[in-house]
Amino acid sequence: MTKTTTGTPVGLTQGSPTRGGIGESTLRPDGTLKVTGEFAYSSDMWHEDMLWGHTLRSTTAHAEIRSIDVAEALATPGVYAVLTHDDLPTAVKNYGLEIKDTPALAHGRVRHHGEPVALVAADHPETARRAAAKIRVDYAELPVVTDEASATAPDAVLLHEGRDDHHSAHVPHPNVVHRQPVVRGDAAAAAARADVIVRGSYVFGMQDQAFLGPESGLAVPAEDGGVDLYVATQWLHSDRGQMAPVLGLPEEKIRMTLSGVGGAFGGREDLSMQIHACLLALRTGKPVKMVYNRFESFFGHVHRHPARLTYEHGATRDGKLTHVKCRIVLDGGAYASSSPAVVGNAASLSVGPYAVDDVDIEAIALYTNNPPCGAMRGFGAVQACFAYEAQMDKLAAELGLHPVEFRRINAMEQGTLLPTGQPCDSPAPVAELLRRVKSRPLPPERQWLVAGPASGAGPVDLRALPGGLSNTTHGEGVVRGVGYAVGLKNVGFSEGFDDYSTARVRMEVINGEAVATVHTAMAEVGQGGVTVHAQIARTELGVGQVTVQPADTRVGSAGSTSASRQTYVTGGAVKNSCEAVRERVLELGRAKFGTYHPAWATAELLLEDGKVVTDGGEALAGLADVLGDEVVEVELEWRHRPTEPFDLRTGQGNGHVQYSFAAHRAVVEVDTELGLVKVVELACAQDVGKALNPLAVAGQIQGGTTQGLGVAVMEEILVDPKTARVRNPSFTDYLIPTILDTPPIPLDVLELADHNAPYGLRGVGEAPTLSATPAVLAAIRAATGLELNRTPVRPEHLTGT
Repeated sequence: MTKTTTGTPVGLTQGSPTRGGIGESTLRPDGTLKVTGEFAYSSDMWHEDMLWGHTLRSTTAHAEIRSIDVAEALATPGVYAVLTHDDLPTAVKNYGLEIKDTPALAHGRVRHHGEPVALVAADHPETARRAAAKIRVDYAELPVVTDEASATAPDAVLLHEGRDDHHSAHVPHPNVVHRQPVVRGDAAAAAARADVIVRGSYVFGMQDQAFLGPESGLAVPAEDGGVDLYVATQWLHSDRGQMAPVLGLPEEKIRMTLSGVGGAFGGREDLSMQIHACLLALRTGKPVKMVYNRFESFFGHVHRHPARLTYEHGATRDGKLTHVKCRIVLDGGAYASSSPAVVGNAASLSVGPYAVDDVDIEAIALYTNNPPCGAMRGFGAVQACFAYEAQMDKLAAELGLHPVEFRRINAMEQGTLLPTGQPCDSPAPVAELLRRVKSRPLPPERQWLVAGPASGAGPVDLRALPGGLSNTTHGEGVVRGVGYAVGLKNVGFSEGFDDYSTARVRMEVINGEAVATVHTAMAEVGQGGVTVHAQIARTELGVGQVTVQPADTRVGSAGSTSASRQTYVTGGAVKNSCEAVRERVLELGRAKFGTYHPAWATAELLLEDGKVVTDGGEALAGLADVLGDEVVEVELEWRHRPTEPFDLRTGQGNGHVQYSFAAHRAVVEVDTELGLVKVVELACAQDVGKALNPLAVAGQIQGGTTQGLGVAVMEEILVDPKTARVRNPSFTDYLIPTILDTPPIPLDVLELADHNAPYGLRGVGEAPTLSATPAVLAAIRAATGLELNRTPVRPEHLTGT
């Protein structure tokens, strides 16, 4: 008998002795399994006769492929298949989220370091790796395009000759993926009225999502000629839609199931090993497992766009902004991924949470030979926030105002028009968020002193010093700084995208108790949807026990787990389906018991604690009695309010559905002699509309804050500007914050309902990532007096060495 371990969580049944409904800090059903190491991730999958897949990747960033010789690799004992682009089953060779420009396997040429060139399936992972090393690829090196100058030169090498995508007719150069201007008012005339004008140029480094579970999956060939794929991803249906044409299969023959995901942050929106594992499984007729190691993972997913930003802000003497001019250049790398949408976000959110009538904005994304970039937490708004917040501090300093006071004077509020002309029609408590972080007591100074005289001659706690246990200082050259920042992020998919989700909800009696089952295709990547969906079902259906089925393609699409949208959109779909189930249950109750009590026909009826009750609290019947042997099941889609594309000339349009806001105050201590930074505290205030699960909300805010801290002082993928090769594809050389780098993150959570959203909620996960980075930079500037216009800040930037 064939045995398979899929790494797929079985239905997560969540019972609660209390209600465990909306607004309660219900614990995750998979939390204990994850912290004890018992949770099955996608890399834990196993099939008793499976093969192992391996990818051969390019060693150069740009080259013509003259030939590929697989003979020696194919002759290796234990090897079942070696595939190149010649083995793809149809004429469709490329895929992509929006622009289908990404080859499943390189054909003709490679465009970035680490691009997949060939595949091997073997009976052991080491055999597959050794066989891949025997594949001979004859490259003819081509000039590399690595920045705006080399990409847009008149004689520049074109990354995608003859492109005919829908953006190609609107860009100034074929190596520009997309261009979005935003023009409103008269920025030039407004500049003439300004008493103070400040300008700045900023560089934002390439950040990696650094999810801890590498790309992995198990493809199992099926008797009907299709394939079953168990995989860690962010959007099952999008993956399937991109895979089907390349595999030459109808979508219904590709059955996908979500396996345990070890983080995502946008890095799993694009395909990685999905097509490759299926190709090998279909060729060999055997299950094929692929697991990237950490080195390969740095090449296996897109990263956050690095950016160069130039800004001009003006203000009157009394502190009112007059105008904003800016230009944002994003490096999209070799393939488009989600660059067009990132451009839209960067342009439309480039002014931040401030009211200003006159703007002149341009954002573009480039094709280069650098690593492909795409979705990452904050999605285009992070880079802009870093720059416009530095500008706000500059203006405040020129005007002699406190940075918070200057921001308060210009803070947007409900009703403010954004640069796109769209009114903000829900609460926008920007000034209040800033007030809250500013009013919080500052942490005590010189916390490294644990005892001894006030002179500092006593013993010190090295952990509290910049440099920590490396024992590099005893505090002699340490200075403190405080900085503030606030950010604006859209929620959900924008620019006219049909952003919907589907939920199937069933209610029945099992062992004498009414229980609910929720089935969606939502990818649980750590955001907590499996918990919140059960809370919604308990609230709407009045049951204690809810089973959340594994996500798969047997139910309609849930969209991507990104853009802070899943609790909003899939949560809305679960609520919507639950409401429909509730109505059918009440219809059953009226049919069975309506003649016995007039309240069945006259009162507002609710489902609570396993009963049908009136709004006055009178119990009419038990749910088990109402349902009997009946099974009530509903599957419905749910959409938020429609949006519209931005005008390609002016950027005007109601492009976003909702906004989220977060403010940070950073307190740092800097060793000015050694260039070391310790973030002492990173307080955050955020409006979440409604905290469906307060504990999960706190986790999202603290996680996003820490990711913003990382890009401020340590995280960056380094790419050689001459060769476009990645220099640091490992966690030895790419640094991310550990618990020792993470300061206390006190929170102040507001709940100002957005009446257009389910329960009034506001997307949570991304906003804190925006403002954490500029707040830390502002604090370091305050401590050192240095301008510091790039991320991350490195020791040499602080010491001038």
